Amino acid sequence: MPSPSFASRVRHAIPALREVHGNPAPSPPQLPIIGHLPSSGIARLDVLLKLALELGPVVRFELPFVTAHLLSSPDHVERVLVKEHRLFSKKTRGYDQLRQFLGNGLVTSEGDFWLRQRRIAQPAFHKQRIAGFAKTFVRCAEELGLRWEQDAKSGRTIDLHADMMKLTLRIASLTLLSADTGDRANEVGEAIDLMLHESVSRINNPFRPPDSWPTPANRRAERAMKTLDKVVLDIIDARRKGKREDDLLQMLLEARDEETGEGMTDRQLRDEVMTMFLAGHETTANALTWTFVLLSRFPQVARSLAAEASTVLGPDRSATAEDATQLEVSRRVLSESMRLYPPVWVIGRSPEEDVEFDGYSVPKGSLLFLSPWVTHRLPSLWDDPEGFDPDRFAPERQKLMHRHQYFPFSLGPRMCIGVGFAMLEGQLVLSTLARRFRLDLLPGHPIIPEPLITLRPKGAVPMTVHLR
Repeated sequence: MPSPSFASRVRHAIPALREVHGNPAPSPPQLPIIGHLPSSGIARLDVLLKLALELGPVVRFELPFVTAHLLSSPDHVERVLVKEHRLFSKKTRGYDQLRQFLGNGLVTSEGDFWLRQRRIAQPAFHKQRIAGFAKTFVRCAEELGLRWEQDAKSGRTIDLHADMMKLTLRIASLTLLSADTGDRANEVGEAIDLMLHESVSRINNPFRPPDSWPTPANRRAERAMKTLDKVVLDIIDARRKGKREDDLLQMLLEARDEETGEGMTDRQLRDEVMTMFLAGHETTANALTWTFVLLSRFPQVARSLAAEASTVLGPDRSATAEDATQLEVSRRVLSESMRLYPPVWVIGRSPEEDVEFDGYSVPKGSLLFLSPWVTHRLPSLWDDPEGFDPDRFAPERQKLMHRHQYFPFSLGPRMCIGVGFAMLEGQLVLSTLARRFRLDLLPGHPIIPEPLITLRPKGAVPMTVHLR
């Protein structure tokens, strides 16, 4: 006879054998052993949206080792992320795996440690400091434009996503770390790409071999992590030995907690810099990529964006931070792009005690999914939810929205610290490039979303560049 502990583990691992208590939420038929959710790809996005549309704002589904619930109502989003955020922790398999990659930085840390780190980093993202970065945003975009001009003249096809990744990596490196990683952009990009894929693979496969086993996948991940660590630690070491700079890294080096007087250890510095490497360029690169993809499909919107940039900036003046308030079309276009393709497509939490949503039982330690991809596409919240309509973010229409039906940067105390940075960077880069160039998707090349930690396009995004 198997021991009770073994039997308990089996019941917990296999969805079909798991006990259900209380008043369970609606749940679809499940597949044997693996439960409900496809492991990856566009199918996962489609299934989540289908579940919400067919079964309602609270849906239970089973995964190996855990019961999960998809919450899609703005009221539920508000409760989990804002009103009762302390009740819903980041003690999930996804965050555990992300900590293996990013360490214990602002994205993954919790409690008093997170609060201390947030207080240290917050001044670096003050509105006036972000405005000071605008020249770098624009200069890097204009330098990319010089290459695009040659591409347009020669008829070469570009990989838009690769260009956006290199652009935003360079911007993040220069503004936050005062280090130009341009010569290592390919190396860093490949390492981040591998770690994102490997992290998702490990999250989705609880039966995988331990990280310590020398499997080919584990060895590739180890090499990628060493590459990223070396880049980050080299930057930190060079700063300690070199001159003082006015950037985020210097603030992290010099910051002292107001209550304890303590500064950051080298490990904490590494974790925060690694977090900024991912959050500071990956999400913005994805947002810009999806925006240009949409503009290629909706040329009338692209013309409106180019006309605004030409009107506000004139034929050749570089954009400034002060221009952002007048670049209203760029704000709407970027906001609508992130509605359809939110850079972070799902947010995970776990309740610290048994709770209920709409009268349905959600047990302590289970998994909660809040998905901008789903909530941003609900017909009950959005007119023509699959359509591309930047004017839905006009001020008069925004006033009619539920405050929490749109959350591409999360919400509440854990809202992305860099939201102001990302929006200003996105607006100025978008306007700078859209004024001069029209990008057309290569015919016959579908662009498919790939839901990793972030929402990337799968594979290359081939575009032809045309001078306006």
